[in-house]
Amino acid sequence: MGGLIYASGDSFASWLIGEFSYQRMVAMAILGGTLYAWEIPTYFQHLDRRFQQPGRLNSLQRMLCAVIFFNPLWIARHLAFIRLITGQWQTIGLELLVIAGQSFMYILPVSFVGNYLIQNKVALTYRYFASSLFSAFIAIYFALSEVLFG
Repeated sequence: MGGLIYASGDSFASWLIGEFSYQRMVAMAILGGTLYAWEIPTYFQHLDRRFQQPGRLNSLQRMLCAVIFFNPLWIARHLAFIRLITGQWQTIGLELLVIAGQSFMYILPVSFVGNYLIQNKVALTYRYFASSLFSAFIAIYFALSEVLFG
């Protein structure tokens, strides 16, 4: 399910900037259904084990750890995947870190709220699904961030 959601968000974002391709849509579905479907729920399970006790401090720590997980390096990797998928591998460089850093900083307030709700109001079973939906909306922002900050 996450793969379809990631592909939908990215496809809409790429359509907005005039870069839609079926190859990218399929590749993002595969990426969202494999690597992201493994790494994100695994990390969320770790957070659930690490911060088991109820309380405001654990809620905030769980949210902060989720925000830190989706850091500029994660964003740069995602942008690098997009460039690989679209045959632009030669354009992968350090500028992706700059774009990712700026993108991360501008989306931080939204990320705090979204990740707080996902980590503290959604049952573990549904967190990847909720995170995928949130990421689909954020994917639109990430796709546009290359235009906005690149």
